[in-house]
Amino acid sequence: MLKIFLEEDEIPWDALVYVTGEINYGGRVTDDKDNRCLLTSLVKYYNEEALSDDYFYSDSEIYKAPANGNADSYREYINELPEEDKPEVFGLHDNANIAYQRQESGTMLNKVLSIQPRVQGAGGAGMTPNQIVLERSRNILEKVPEDLVKEQGLKDLFKTTNNLLPSLTTVLLQEMEKFNRLLAAMRRTLKDLDKAIHGIILMSEELDSMFLSLQNGKVPPNWEVVAYPSLKPLASWFDDLVKRVAFMEDWLANGNPSSYWMSGMYFPQGFLTGVLQTHARKEKIAIDQLSFSFSILDEEEPSEIEERPEDGVYIYGLFMDGARYNREYKCIDEQIPAVLYDTVPMIYFKPMKDYVPNPEEYTCPLYKTGARAGVLSTTGASTNFILSVEIPTGSDENPPSHWVRRAAALLCQLND
Repeated sequence: MLKIFLEEDEIPWDALVYVTGEINYGGRVTDDKDNRCLLTSLVKYYNEEALSDDYFYSDSEIYKAPANGNADSYREYINELPEEDKPEVFGLHDNANIAYQRQESGTMLNKVLSIQPRVQGAGGAGMTPNQIVLERSRNILEKVPEDLVKEQGLKDLFKTTNNLLPSLTTVLLQEMEKFNRLLAAMRRTLKDLDKAIHGIILMSEELDSMFLSLQNGKVPPNWEVVAYPSLKPLASWFDDLVKRVAFMEDWLANGNPSSYWMSGMYFPQGFLTGVLQTHARKEKIAIDQLSFSFSILDEEEPSEIEERPEDGVYIYGLFMDGARYNREYKCIDEQIPAVLYDTVPMIYFKPMKDYVPNPEEYTCPLYKTGARAGVLSTTGASTNFILSVEIPTGSDENPPSHWVRRAAALLCQLND
């Protein structure tokens, strides 16, 4: 098929990209963001300029298709290539190497932790594993927040219209239910583990796994089952949990806030649907005609916002990976060397009818965590993916395709 295309009087580059990216390889790609990356990468190679000798595949001008010659000239070119390929080969920033090395280090440390001895040697100094786990479990149990109680909430939140609760109140109640389930599971299992260590009850497989996780500073698997997605270690995970519950308590006690910490929710997709539903009811528009437009604000913190917008919501607490937001030029920009993540100012999510994104802006995917994984639901979308946010690119030098190859994305939370 490639031969047929190349023998045409005029090479159909678009058809080449489509056949290769959508048909030959595309059928094996289940995530539409992966498919976008594949097509963007192919365009770098499948274009008319690539036929000239002065065309380079990366900015450093190291990687190119060698000029037509004999086998020795090709070997000479290959020998001149670096021993280790830089991330720029794939269109990535040099910071990608740091991210890779951190990932490899984390994998190695996890393996070391998994094979450490369970029992302290007779000559060993310091606390025994039992003492370490008991101390950690008791410290956590003392600080586990109280359950969120609907009856203690602001009455105005629960006023009905046509026998319907406000959409965002429904979202709050669903979030409260999920947090209460997690908090109850934590209290119960921490008490059971204490009893099991003292021999009062049987040390089950679930409690044994929990023991190991607490000893190694990880979130126990029996908590992860009922918890929100997170890649944080135990200490920062628990601090994050306390902040999330405090945000929900404030929302419950004082009513809808002027801005929302969307990253602190179990199910951000449900919250965004609630925002669209609120606008649909207000304007009497079918919800399937609505989608969000986005404006990145100058304000960085929720304390700088005093009033809620008339339509939509202000969101804070997001991070950018693979790029950064340039405050001066108000656009996406290259990462600072050795700085892997950038905090993003508050974003205005405004519902609009029949909204059409600007093709000149970068459609940036927003994920719950930085995990390069996610169970594919029946819709074909990753459960880690929330939605895409349009961000200005600022110049023609770095079009949206540049940021696709940079793997630029927004994250709700970091790994530490």
